[in-house]
Amino acid sequence: MKKTAGLDIHKGTIFCGIFDGKHHQDVKEFSTTTASIHSLGEYLHEQGVTQVALESTGIYWIAVWNILEAMGFELTLVNPYLIKQMPGRKSDVKDAQWIATLLHKELLRGSLIPEQNIRELRCYSRKYIRLQHKQTSTLQELERILEMAGIRITSLVSNISAKSVRQIIKQIIQGNDDVQELIKYIHGRILKRHGIEKVKEALQGFVLEQHRFLLGQAMEELELLEKQSEQCLVKMREIC
Repeated sequence: MKKTAGLDIHKGTIFCGIFDGKHHQDVKEFSTTTASIHSLGEYLHEQGVTQVALESTGIYWIAVWNILEAMGFELTLVNPYLIKQMPGRKSDVKDAQWIATLLHKELLRGSLIPEQNIRELRCYSRKYIRLQHKQTSTLQELERILEMAGIRITSLVSNISAKSVRQIIKQIIQGNDDVQELIKYIHGRILKRHGIEKVKEALQGFVLEQHRFLLGQAMEELELLEKQSEQCLVKMREIC
């Protein structure tokens, strides 16, 4: 006899209903901990269930999906709004039971869920994009701090993440803001284009302790973001 299960998933609770085509089993409650989701899978195996439908509620369904998928179930992810629009529900039927009923009658249209390796790739890709946005924000913060300290290096160099700018920032963080020393890190092309005197003027600032502190914080953050970005790229390359 074919049995289907419906899962009504909340932040801390999963309600499981099973339908065999004629009768509903009593709804069982599980927590959303990993151990409890495994217990849910074992319960479904014991009941002879192979097909499970679950609502796409926030992000709460993701852990449930991953674990039950690994346990060999045929899964269907459905939009809660569409379930509520389906006619014929009796008043005494719980949400989980109704989902199981609709699945049994093949009335559910599931959302497309890519294979695990594609989901993994997307996860790293989304994280990488967020890290890139954060890097842009941190670079803007570095530029703002330099402006506060009266250093106009960004008027000469379009890319604040350039090697020469980073070297100058690190020198300033370490307490060296002598123009004669800082100018050594400026690329020859910049000196030729703008002239030594103009470059010196741009590097002449009034650096206070708070500027060094803020620059140090921002540089640490930038380097961490760059390291994490590279780690994401490594993960993506492994999959591709």
